[in-house]
Amino acid sequence: MHALELQALRKSFDSAEGTVAVLRGVSLVLPAGQSLALTGESGSGKSTLLHIAAGLERADGGQVIVAGQDVTALGDAQMAEMRRGQVGLIFQQFNLIPSLNVAANLSFQARLAGRHDTAFTQMLAQRLGLEGLMRRYPEQLSGGQLQRVAIGRCLAARPALVLADEPTGNLDEATGDAVLALMLELTALAGAALMLVTHSPRLAARCDARAHLRAGLIEDAP
Repeated sequence: MHALELQALRKSFDSAEGTVAVLRGVSLVLPAGQSLALTGESGSGKSTLLHIAAGLERADGGQVIVAGQDVTALGDAQMAEMRRGQVGLIFQQFNLIPSLNVAANLSFQARLAGRHDTAFTQMLAQRLGLEGLMRRYPEQLSGGQLQRVAIGRCLAARPALVLADEPTGNLDEATGDAVLALMLELTALAGAALMLVTHSPRLAARCDARAHLRAGLIEDAP
């Protein structure tokens, strides 16, 4: 089964200059357990594509299938339920809950999804180097530590699909490389597929496959 199928997605936005077509019939397939890097110039529609795949935005046309379920016509409440159960999101802004410590942040998404597994979450914390930080709060952590918590929170819920939008964009190169290596390893361990939006050809080369977005269409990665 595929973790994600996008079929002929179209999306346009109104601007002062008129209607701008950001996606002009984008199709791609991400098999379960695989990683895909989505590259493209700034403004090419990478984040828009990821947001549509996550159900955070609606396409003007086309089809989105997540873990075998056509989610294109779901209502907002059903879409939110699908996200809780099937999709994990990782952003460069981390989006942790400031009032919760590391342990509570790690288990937050899994509890929402009804999948909290103490042993699995502890394993993630150990692999992510967070065991000594469980009582700390986000404001007490470095950027690399914050991103490791965000990865652990996402994977603790065992999603079928992980969508990561420039997750190492706020990190230095060495820290970013280490974080991506852990993300790829632990995503595979959790049995999830990963779509990674990145500007970096070096990071993209670490994924199983690459897709390049140009002028609203997918082309072979350079």
